[in-house]
Amino acid sequence: MRFETFLLSFIPLFVAFDAIGIVPLYLGLTESIDNRAKKKLILNASLAAFIICIAFFLVGDAILKFMGITVNDFRIAGGIILLVISINDLLSYTSRVKDIKTEDISIVPIGIPLIAGPAALTTILISNNEYGYLYTILSLVLNMIIVYLALLNAEFIKKLLRESGSKAFAKIASLFLAAIAVMMIRVGIFNSLK
Repeated sequence: MRFETFLLSFIPLFVAFDAIGIVPLYLGLTESIDNRAKKKLILNASLAAFIICIAFFLVGDAILKFMGITVNDFRIAGGIILLVISINDLLSYTSRVKDIKTEDISIVPIGIPLIAGPAALTTILISNNEYGYLYTILSLVLNMIIVYLALLNAEFIKKLLRESGSKAFAKIASLFLAAIAVMMIRVGIFNSLK
């Protein structure tokens, strides 16, 4: 196993999951929930996100092939989506999640799309095609652990970073996401023209 290849797989997923950036959104969604219920909610949300990511990892390529979509088509489309998400995040600080339902927020919207959103799912598929399943699975598992720990320690992170620090971290992550999106579009176009 090459550490450089692992980092190339891990970093885009780390940026796409944005573990620190989702903390303020998570805290806003769960402010009226007691601590014991929050722990169960975090576990349910993390499991739901992980299952969706694994399902997409396993069948994403097959679905693309069935629909006649090449990896480069998906890379370009995914790059455009990531670019739009990152630009939206850079220009405003509003939640990526709309119409929140309070009945069960663990799976929707926290698990999906807050944790396992389009950015993460697109990055998983491209990482699998670029670096292989071993690096992608290791990166996915490690990133899910980071997200789980970040949400579990959300109050501490909030105190540590304060609101302005958390917003700054989210903006930096969005900037990296924009750069990754541009790279995905560039590589997709270049490979399509070969």
